[in-house]
Amino acid sequence: MTSRGLSADDVRTAAGLVRLLAARGETLAVAESLTGGLVAAEITAVPGASKVFRGSVTAYATELKRDVLGVDGTLLDERGAVDPEVARQMADGVRRVLGADWGLATTGVAGPEPQDGQPVGTVYVAVAGPDGVVDGPDFESMRGYADGGARGKVAALRLNGDRSEIRMESVRSVLTLLLERLSGERSGNGRAQDTEQNGGN
Repeated sequence: MTSRGLSADDVRTAAGLVRLLAARGETLAVAESLTGGLVAAEITAVPGASKVFRGSVTAYATELKRDVLGVDGTLLDERGAVDPEVARQMADGVRRVLGADWGLATTGVAGPEPQDGQPVGTVYVAVAGPDGVVDGPDFESMRGYADGGARGKVAALRLNGDRSEIRMESVRSVLTLLLERLSGERSGNGRAQDTEQNGGN
């Protein structure tokens, strides 16, 4: 049975992630804001996930991003929680705090009201790995690449739909982000490097 709102393809994405990470002998941790635990739920629905999944932090409140994940407090005060650098620091922070090889992060505005001056559907997803944060594929809904700081870039999404749809698409996007990265490394794909060089704002 699939998770509510996610298709069989999405479940295959999560299963593929678990298989790839297990084959590599690597682990994963997740930091979630707008998705509220949905990413972790999707991963742990896969049999054998315990071999690779370290755990998750649902840092819904802004101060938890600072106090638990180590996101810079001044950054949060100045830009709010919906920001590409916040996503980057969340991914890196959860990786560090939970002792994982890879960290995923989601932050954004699911609605129904704007937040931190950002419109509904603005989402940032990030992946932090052994070499820092990496960027991912050109999602159809992607607005562009936002600067994620010296250690990499963060995928910026502009999603449509209601609150539930935005949250589900955020789950799909962050899982695909890591799967593409792992698959690209395995096949010698230079996509991550290319997108970094060609990134926009």
